[in-house]
Parts: sequence; C-alpha cells; structure tokens
Amino acid sequence: MRYAFLFAAVAAIVAVSASVAGEITGQYVEARTCDVYTGPCFANADTGLTGRNAVMAWKIDKGSLGDVKLDGLSVVAVIAAGDTLGTRQVRAGKAIVIVDEKASAAQKEALVQLVHKQAGELADNIISVRSAPVEFTIKVCHGNGCAVVEAGDAKVETRCIDMKHDKGCGNETAFYPPLARGVKATPAVSTEHSFTGKAFNETWQDSERRGAYVGTFTIR
Repeated sequence: MRYAFLFAAVAAIVAVSASVAGEITGQYVEARTCDVYTGPCFANADTGLTGRNAVMAWKIDKGSLGDVKLDGLSVVAVIAAGDTLGTRQVRAGKAIVIVDEKASAAQKEALVQLVHKQAGELADNIISVRSAPVEFTIKVCHGNGCAVVEAGDAKVETRCIDMKHDKGCGNETAFYPPLARGVKATPAVSTEHSFTGKAFNETWQDSERRGAYVGTFTIR
C-alpha cells in the first residue's frame, strides 16, 4: 500500500511538471477601432459601422510549441474583418502576421501557429507573413493599461482608463471580451492605434478610444 501511494504521488508530480512544461505564457496587447469598455447603447451605435479592424500582439515570456523554444519572441496579427469584431455576424476576415525578426525559420513557423491557436477563425485567412523588428513594452503606470507595441506598419500605444475623465455614460463595462483565447487583461485607452500597410487596401489611424486590452496570456 505504501509503495502504491508513493507511486501515485510521483505520478502526480510528473503530471504537474509535464503540464507546466507544456505551457506558453507571456504578455498580450490588443487594440480595436471601436470601444471595448463601453455601455450597451454606445456599443449598439457602433455595431456595423466601426470595430472591423484590430491589432493583436503577443510577447512570449516562457514556453515552447512542440520542440521549438519561443522565450523572448513577439508576434503581431493585424486583422481586417467584414463587420464589428466580437459580434455574431463576424466570420473569418483577413490577417497579416508580423513575426519578430529575431525568430529562426522554425520559430517563425511556431509563432504563426501560436497566432492560429490564440486568434481562432480571425487568423484562418492569413494573406501575408513578414518579419520585422518588434517593440513590445508594458510600462508601469497607475494600473495595468500602459503599453507600446510597434511592428512594421502596425503601432499601438495605450494608457490606463481614467474613471473620472474617460466615462461616457456611466454604465461602462468590458462589453467586448478580448479577441484572443486564454487572456487575462484590463481594458485601456488606445492613445494610438494605426496600420499604414498596403496588404488590405485599407489603412486606419485611431486615437483616444477605450478600445484596447493589456494583460497576459497562457496556452496549455
């Protein structure tokens, strides 16, 4: 009986270790061209008119996909959908993936797989994968909402929501959850959210919108 208990304990430790070893953890930033921290009346007014575009960014703190180690690398997905993201009408749109230029060929492929895992159907139609320097910084501020992401033609800069000055109707909530899976994030104001590339035949420049998330992600 004692040996059976010991065997079970060892098996449990191995299972936990394997689970931790299989995790990918890191930081996440997202910005959209509509408010995500908003009241239902404001959100309904935006539906079908704005919010079709987004930038999603991941920085891996630690973890591997398969046998490929991804520690310290970043990847960005630029999304163009046919309708307001987060609504039932949205189907897979188009995506551009910008991979950290420091990534090897194997890491580049793994980072694109990570985007597929996190973004789901939003990344079903990737029309371009390119390498570029990626700046990804989450800064210390009053809360968890300050970040800078810059990758190729995409840029996001955020600040924390000021509950006194950023209120619209007094009934705001995180109306739209983050677009990525396995994310724990806080809504933020995107002081700059832009895409100036040519792959979509459309560009955007948005500012001072409560349309961002800043936080962390976990893939198991």
